[in-house]
Amino acid sequence: RVLHADCARCVGLCCVAPLFVASTEFAVTKFAGDPCPNLAGDNRCTIHDRLRERGFPGCVTYDCFGAGQRVSSELLPGTDWRTGDAAATALFDAFEVVRPLHELLWYLEAALALEATLPLAARLAAAHGETDALAGRAGAPGGPGRLEVDLHRGNVAGLLREASALA
Repeated sequence: RVLHADCARCVGLCCVAPLFVASTEFAVTKFAGDPCPNLAGDNRCTIHDRLRERGFPGCVTYDCFGAGQRVSSELLPGTDWRTGDAAATALFDAFEVVRPLHELLWYLEAALALEATLPLAARLAAAHGETDALAGRAGAPGGPGRLEVDLHRGNVAGLLREASALA
C-alpha cells in the first residue's frame, strides 16, 4: 500500500471533502463538500507553487497518506464528485473513513520498522492487516463509518503506545 499522496490518481478530494476555517493555516473558510476556490477543473491547485505566500500553509503540510488515490482509483473508480450528490457523498464519506485509517497504517508501518518493537511484531502486523481491510471496505454498502473508525483507532492507539515505549 502506498501511504503518500499521489494527486494525479485522485479527483481532488482533499480540496473538496474537508472543512477548513480561515486562520493562520488557510486564507479562507471552505465548507465540507465545497471545492477550494483554488481548485481547477482538472483537480489541480492553481496556486500550488505559491500556497504559503497566498495564505495556505495548511495545504503544504497536509497529507492524505494515499487515501485520496485509494478512494478515487481503487474503491470508487470512475466516480467524480462533480457528477451529482450521490457520487459526491460516496466519495466524501469514503475519504472521511480512509484518510484516518491510512494515517494509522503509516504509524503501524513505522512501528513495524523499528527493531525495538520486535516483541510486538505479530500484534502490529495483525493491526496493520485489520486496518487495511477496514479501509478497503470504505465506500461499499455496509462499509465502516466514522464510529467504527474511531473505535478501531482507539484500540490500535494502545498498541502504538506500547511500541513507542519500547522504542
